[in-house]
Amino acid sequence: MEYFKGYEMSAEERAWLETYDINAFDRPSVATDMAVFSIMCMEPKEAGRGNHRKDPEKRLKLLLIRRGSFPYRDCWALPGGFCRRGETTSETACRELQEETGVADAYLQPFAIFSETGRDPRGWIISHAFLTLIDGEKYQVHEGTDAWEAQWFCLDIKKEETDRAVDALQARVTNTYHLCLSCGARDDLKLTASVMERKEFVHYHEKAVYETAGSAGIAFDHAVIILRAFLHLQEQVESGGKMVFDLMPETFTLSELQKAYESVLGRTLVAANFRRKIADYVTETEQILEGAGHRPARLFRRNLEAFYR
Repeated sequence: MEYFKGYEMSAEERAWLETYDINAFDRPSVATDMAVFSIMCMEPKEAGRGNHRKDPEKRLKLLLIRRGSFPYRDCWALPGGFCRRGETTSETACRELQEETGVADAYLQPFAIFSETGRDPRGWIISHAFLTLIDGEKYQVHEGTDAWEAQWFCLDIKKEETDRAVDALQARVTNTYHLCLSCGARDDLKLTASVMERKEFVHYHEKAVYETAGSAGIAFDHAVIILRAFLHLQEQVESGGKMVFDLMPETFTLSELQKAYESVLGRTLVAANFRRKIADYVTETEQILEGAGHRPARLFRRNLEAFYR
């Protein structure tokens, strides 16, 4: 077996390795969880009655599956599953996402590892979480081997600061995030959770701890993973913004792109400033979008020179 290219193992080291017993140490199971986001059209009842615009309103949505087995049977969870022998966590994430939802070739970015004790009643399970962005309009998601149902949920998050103590060298800040996930396809389906965020700053360096303060209908610690994924997505978009393009179709108007940014950031952007910011990331096509309830608009696509660096 080749371990590291360029490294030649000595006979003494090989002899030591033959006597090494990895089972002498407790080992966790390793799993992956994927927070799959998309910018998608709202159901007519979500957008409100009497809205006859030709260009439907779009929002950031999160994909969840309803678990078909214990633990947390009938509760909603992120797509995910256990690593198989010989797989990397990225390979596991791709496989599980396709098996459970039918989504293939998605953008996956690892953003956090969840290893808190008691996070899974089955035992010591460490999860490698991935932020996953897709153009949800391209896929017809479906239930898989471990899921009875797959649905897209609108995600609303409200932040409440509950404590703050600051001095010259350190600070403590406690926030509570209230999550509400609603499914436009089903009037009776609404999930809620509260997540406590405790931040400590010592010599300006941050340490943050998250825990579920209450959850209705969301399995495991997935409310925490959902929040962390959303905050990571917002941070990435604030700092650079290119990640949003993985939520877009192949071609799009600049207005559609701006609305996607606004959906992630939760605020309105000044059009002129936005277009200056993303000018290097897009290239104009010869195509025109017509019949969208407004004057014809030029279609753009991502500028590959700005992405392949």
